[in-house]
Amino acid sequence: MIADKIRLIESELHGRANLIAVTKTKPVELLRKAYDAGCRRFGENKVQEMAEKQPQLPANVQWHLIGHLQTNKVKYIASFVTLIHSVDSLKLLQEVNKQAVKHDRTIDCLLQIYIADEETKFGLSDSEAEALLNAPELDTMSNVRIIGLMGLATNTDDKAQIRREFRGLKQLYDKLSEKTHPVIHFQELSMGMSGDYRIALEEGSTLVRVGSAIFGSR
Repeated sequence: MIADKIRLIESELHGRANLIAVTKTKPVELLRKAYDAGCRRFGENKVQEMAEKQPQLPANVQWHLIGHLQTNKVKYIASFVTLIHSVDSLKLLQEVNKQAVKHDRTIDCLLQIYIADEETKFGLSDSEAEALLNAPELDTMSNVRIIGLMGLATNTDDKAQIRREFRGLKQLYDKLSEKTHPVIHFQELSMGMSGDYRIALEEGSTLVRVGSAIFGSR
């Protein structure tokens, strides 16, 4: 069942985007089924849950932190996390760099951009993202790479609104990707979840975060 759903989604992506199986709240047994079906990218919202699951799965799993991240939690995932999607402040990026140094790693990060018409979502404004990428503090960071942007669309049935939000994020991505700095290596645009990943794919997403369409509703 899980394998069939993964194959279906992968066929829709046509190699244009990579699938991240969102495994938050799911037991390790289901993650193993997804792994056996070929999934290697798992997305977790909570640091504690990711840190508990990571040792129970093969070492070649790529762990993506897709939920809001507090600076005091970075240390728990710094030794293994593949990509942090939710960097929303310079302070958080500095902490990721600090913890990456301790593990002699370079950690890839995405800037989370606020694109939704919802107050409950996190993220930087367009101008704040640009200011962060121009911050002189980036010159002191040798153990992080900012490789793109992430955004969460409004939770609505209005597909035209979702498309506008994704299109705006892609336009910002194109603008910011022109910046040159040793820390900036734009290559990923993380947008689209179970209900809207097809629209996101049409608007240029390279990473889709799909949970309920694979594992069922929580």
